[in-house]
Amino acid sequence: MKTRRDVYQAIADPTRRAILALLITQNMTAGDIASNFDSARPTISKHIKILQESELIDSEQKGREIHYKIKIEKMKEIDKWLEPFRKIWEGRFEGLDNLLDKLKNE
Repeated sequence: MKTRRDVYQAIADPTRRAILALLITQNMTAGDIASNFDSARPTISKHIKILQESELIDSEQKGREIHYKIKIEKMKEIDKWLEPFRKIWEGRFEGLDNLLDKLKNE
């Protein structure tokens, strides 16, 4: 039975976010991913497993190697959830810009 993990718990960890950032540009093996961190490879493998269980990444067997890739559709779900917050931030930044312009002109 495949364990399904919470996406938001998965992205709460900075190492897992860094792994996702690496996979944005290209598919990578676990060894390739691990070479970007000071952590032990089993630690990185555990992070990879959590990302797979939360369905943020997928794996593909190529010969003897397993390549990991980001699942764009799952990332779009996160983006959709963030959209209302983004609108709030943009409104606040716009208000701050207006205030700074006003103060600069006084």
